Amino acid sequence: MAKIENGRQSADSRSIRTISSSHMDDESSLGSDSEINGFTNDRHTDKYGFIGGAQQYSEESAQDVPPEVLRQREVKWLDMLSNWDKWMVKRHKKVRLRCQKGIPPSLRGRAWLYLSGGKVKREQNRGKFEELDSQAGDPKELDVIEKDLHRQFPFHEMFVSRGGHGQQDLFRVLKAYTLYRPEEGYCQAQAPIAAVLLMHMPAEDAFWGLVQICEKYLPGYYSAGLEAIQLDGEILYALTRRVSPLTYRHLEKHKIEPILYMTEWFMCAFSRTLPWASVLRVWDMFLCDGVKIIFRVGLVLLKCMLGTREKLKTCQGQYETMELLRAIEPRYMQEGFLVREVLDVPVSERDVESEHHVQLKRWRKNRGELHWKSPPRMHGARAIMASEPPSRQDLRQNPTIIVESPLPPPQPTPQLQKGEKKSKKGKKSIKKGSMKITPPPVTEIPNPYNLPGDPKLPLRDPQLPLRDPQLPLRDPQPTLRDSPVQKPLVNDTPLPNTPKDSHLPHQPALNDQPALNHQPVFNDQSLLKESPLEMSRQSLSSTEADHQDTYL
Repeated sequence: MAKIENGRQSADSRSIRTISSSHMDDESSLGSDSEINGFTNDRHTDKYGFIGGAQQYSEESAQDVPPEVLRQREVKWLDMLSNWDKWMVKRHKKVRLRCQKGIPPSLRGRAWLYLSGGKVKREQNRGKFEELDSQAGDPKELDVIEKDLHRQFPFHEMFVSRGGHGQQDLFRVLKAYTLYRPEEGYCQAQAPIAAVLLMHMPAEDAFWGLVQICEKYLPGYYSAGLEAIQLDGEILYALTRRVSPLTYRHLEKHKIEPILYMTEWFMCAFSRTLPWASVLRVWDMFLCDGVKIIFRVGLVLLKCMLGTREKLKTCQGQYETMELLRAIEPRYMQEGFLVREVLDVPVSERDVESEHHVQLKRWRKNRGELHWKSPPRMHGARAIMASEPPSRQDLRQNPTIIVESPLPPPQPTPQLQKGEKKSKKGKKSIKKGSMKITPPPVTEIPNPYNLPGDPKLPLRDPQLPLRDPQLPLRDPQPTLRDSPVQKPLVNDTPLPNTPKDSHLPHQPALNDQPALNHQPVFNDQSLLKESPLEMSRQSLSSTEADHQDTYL
């Protein structure tokens, strides 16, 4: 018989086609794990990576943010992450408000790492994860971890394949934690916490995020005996009396202990209970404000499911009540509704701590001292930063993609020479009488082809060599025209065989007399009117028979 968990069948009863990890290369890059596992035909992956299951995206369970609003939030979060210490100290309320609105998906992993303090922890322990990852580990712990890998989000494309990349990273993170805290070891509820982190960040960052959640946010939850989770169950039970007295009386009447329904809620931070859009919003607030968000979510679900007399009529006993709490109605877990209700619950950090002292005193009276001495709980990102003040180097963002700039390296600043002195503004000032150096003019290369819209230019002899445009128009040396012996070789008299209705008016003609030194020369008027641009536009072909230019 299929086992029912939270209103859906467990992963063990699902028929998921898998392939053996022994037949798959560890360095394979065949695509996503879902493609390796056979989910290639008629599969639909939602924007969170789920192929199916109860946590797959649906329009009823989530609310979409317009792209323009998302872009604006990304810019704001980038500014906060660049100046994280200043924002947390001076404008923490603004950070909390933006976490309540939802962290942009593109920056969620980085923001979670900053909120939890995992970024600082990683910078202060560089190389620690690689050291733990290279060690063998306890065989007993590793055997339990391997058995739990395929149970973590079996319908997410990252973990759907047995032995895939997602499961390999999950194994590395959990194994590293057992070596980091050998006295605490491995707890099954740590696997979904690590899996959620791996969906948003690399394995090393996910490891330090898991360390912070286990030590700062939920200390003692995963230790032997589970005393911390039992104590928080009593706190939730006492807070229910304040928030929903009707629910409290019903649970007290049927003697339903909190440990029966809240263990998975709290130990997994609702990652296996709510729709995925709601899970992400709850985690955004949880990593900012601490465990009070987990208490608020639990109180909202209890109040919605057992807070009215109509609801209580359908559950007349303990079994019916437990079945009702395992199958929470989707409308109460919808993202927008749940976030609004959580923010309206009147439970603060002071309330949680005050009730914690009351229940701890009662625990010691009835059961004696706690066997596990857990560190004090930190209520949110601000308390974590205050307990371990980071340095600017610890908060510096390291780029994940480095692109070489195509621009040349900046030139070094020229040193001051004699005759120069530096002004107050940092600019150089040159004394009077020093030589002023002007940069050389930029020479524009003219277009050698005549465009359709350009005016027609006077023709030019194709045998005339091109003149350097940098030289002056008049040659300082005397021309043939200035010599009393030589005669001009070019005149305005047209050739006898040249038609009068030529389509090129004022075409210069060549004399039949050869030049003395074979160098044709223009007259004064044509020489003065020519420009570098005009002289560069020469014909591409010529006819030697009649010595006439042909233009394209």
